Amino acid sequence: MQVFKFGGASVKDAVGVKNIASVLQKVGYTNTLIIVSAMGKTTNALEIVIKSYFENKPQLQSTLQDVKKYHQVILLDLFENENHPAFKKVAALFDELSNFFTTNKSPNYNFVYDQVIGFGELISTTIISEYLNIINIKNNWIDVRTQIKTDNYYRRANVNWEATQSLITSTFNKGVLNITQGFLGSDSNNFTTTLGREGSDYTAAIYGYCLNAESVTIWKDVPGVLNADPRYFENAQLLNKISYREAIELAFYGASVIHPKTLQPLQGKEIPLYVKSFLNPEAPGTKIGKNVTLEPMVPCFIVKKNQVLISISSLDFSYIVEENISDIFNLLHQYKMKVDVIQNSAISFSVCVDNIFNNLDTLLHHLKAKFKVTCNENVSLYTVRHYNKNAISQIEKDKTVLLKQLTQETVQVVTK
Repeated sequence: MQVFKFGGASVKDAVGVKNIASVLQKVGYTNTLIIVSAMGKTTNALEIVIKSYFENKPQLQSTLQDVKKYHQVILLDLFENENHPAFKKVAALFDELSNFFTTNKSPNYNFVYDQVIGFGELISTTIISEYLNIINIKNNWIDVRTQIKTDNYYRRANVNWEATQSLITSTFNKGVLNITQGFLGSDSNNFTTTLGREGSDYTAAIYGYCLNAESVTIWKDVPGVLNADPRYFENAQLLNKISYREAIELAFYGASVIHPKTLQPLQGKEIPLYVKSFLNPEAPGTKIGKNVTLEPMVPCFIVKKNQVLISISSLDFSYIVEENISDIFNLLHQYKMKVDVIQNSAISFSVCVDNIFNNLDTLLHHLKAKFKVTCNENVSLYTVRHYNKNAISQIEKDKTVLLKQLTQETVQVVTK
C-alpha cells in the first residue's frame, strides 16, 4: 500500500489535475490512496467567505460566487460535456454550503470555520475523481469524515486513533485506487473538524499508519525538502536524506514543507516518508526515515513571520519562579497560544507565540493584572539547525535582534 498526498498548488487549475493523472501513470497507482487538498488558494477564499458571514453579510453571496466561478472554470476545462455528473456533484456541494449559512444557529467562529472550510477539499476531490474516471483511471471516492474521527477541538482537532483505526480497517477497500480529502475529520456528532492548517500531510500519515503502508509520498512544487524556504532565502539546497528525528525537529520549529504532527505516526511503524516534485515525478526527491543522517550536512533555516514577543516581569522585582511560570502557561493554554520560544531570567520571562486564534488582547489584559508586560507584534522568528557563524550573521543582517537563544545544535533569533 502506498499513500500519495497532493497539495493545493498541484491542483490549482485543470493543467494541474491532468498532471496528477500523468504522475500516477508514470509512477504507478496499484494499491494506492490519493489524498488531496483544496484547489489553489480555495482555503484562503473560503476564509473570506467566513469573514463575510460574520462581519459583512451583504458580501456573503459575492464572495461565495468567486469560489464557484473559480471551480467552474476548472470543470469547463476538464469536461467537454456540461451534462457530465461532475457539474451536478459540485453544484450539490455548493448548495449544501449555502444551506449551512441559511440554517446555522451557532455563533462559534471556530465551529463555523470547520463546517465551511472543508468544502474546498470535498469539491477538489470530487472533480479529480470524476476526471480520473473519464480517462480510465478508475477510482473510489471516500468521504474522509466517515473514517477519521476526532474530538470537537475545532480548527485543531485531535484524532481518536482507536475509532479511526477501526473505521479504516473495516471499510477501506485496498483493491482499488482510492481518493479522499486531506485536513478533515469529524467529531462524535458527525460535525466536520479540521486538523490544523497544512493538516493534509497529517491525514496522509494517519492513513499510512492505519493501513500499514509501505511508504507515504508528499508531492510538492519543489524538488524535495530544502534547507531553507526559497521565498525568503537565496541558494536553498535539496536535502537528499533526513532522519525522522531531524525532520521532527525541523517541523517543530516551523519548516513549512512538513506538518509538525505528520512524522510521529510514521516513525512509530518505521514507514518512510518521501517528498517529491509533481513537476519531475521520477526524480528521487527527499527520503525521511530511520537511521538516516542529514545529507548534505548544511545549516537548515526556518522563518516564522507575524509572531508576537511577550516580555513579562514582576511588578515588585521579585523572582519569576515556578508558581508565576505556571500561571503564565495556564493563560497561554487557555487562550490557545502556540509557544515557539521561551527565555527566562531571575525577574523576567519572555515568550514568542503564534496568535492563531486572535486572543492576544484578552491574554495581555489578564497578564497585566499580575505582571509588567511589554509586547512586540509582527516580529520574525528565525531558527537555524546546525548553525555556524555565517548562518547567524545572515539572519541578523540589517535587523534589530530582540531575543537570541543558542543550544548545541540550534539557534533561535527573534527580530524586528
